[in-house]
Amino acid sequence: MNKIAIIGLGLIGGSFSKAFSSLENTVVYGFDNDESTVRHALLIRAMDGRLDDDLLGDCDFVFVCLYPDAAEKFIEQKASVFKKDAVVIDCCGTKMRICPTGFELAKEHGFNYIGGHPMAGRQQSGLKYSRADMFKNANMILVPKKDESLLLLERVKLLLTSIGFGGITITTAEKHDKIIAYTSQLAHVVSNAYVKSPSADVHKGFSAGSYKDLTRVARLNPQMWAELFFENKENITFEIKNIILELQKYADALDNDDFDSLYTLLKEGSDRKVELDEK
Repeated sequence: MNKIAIIGLGLIGGSFSKAFSSLENTVVYGFDNDESTVRHALLIRAMDGRLDDDLLGDCDFVFVCLYPDAAEKFIEQKASVFKKDAVVIDCCGTKMRICPTGFELAKEHGFNYIGGHPMAGRQQSGLKYSRADMFKNANMILVPKKDESLLLLERVKLLLTSIGFGGITITTAEKHDKIIAYTSQLAHVVSNAYVKSPSADVHKGFSAGSYKDLTRVARLNPQMWAELFFENKENITFEIKNIILELQKYADALDNDDFDSLYTLLKEGSDRKVELDEK
């Protein structure tokens, strides 16, 4: 029987808790700083019990679903409490800061640590919006230590696929943060900035799928995303400056009444999308 601890019962932690609670031969204990969230989770049977240090020390897997600063502090504070050979997985959106801490503490205290990033989410946050099927067909990124046991990784993969994950990507902390700056963080910046146009006030009746697609992630958790951006400052700044340069080319072509240049820019972008979709 797997005993699983979920730290933080928000959207991601709550979804993990609900998903694991639906499995047989699995016991789920949860913790959240908000007592009302803990009571709610128990009431709706999103978990089997309230987590304390005694139970934490008996858990086989620990999923730390907190903001980056809080996640790192939790692992530091509980490093001596984790069960020997337990698998501790954080679910933060950046990895270059937390992973070295996790690897060092795991080596010192005898537990296993793997950086994690579930590629799933919703516009709303909190336990109320969590779902047992949140991770169905989603991808999970794992950042293990360089010499991690293949048997341990297979064990983690089996657990994650049992709640719906469709793919597992193994990478390094450096590569994760560089790529995620483009695939996730830049999208949130652009979407968040896009809705600040004064034209957004009168979009109703004039907007359809493209507007909805581009603005979907404009609604975000400012505290969490600000932490993530600063932790990945170099990579996200590069992506922001790069897209500004690209956008300037379109504005210049229009300002100069240069149809050929604008046509070329549009075709390049369209062709690039086709190329990427075919990979």
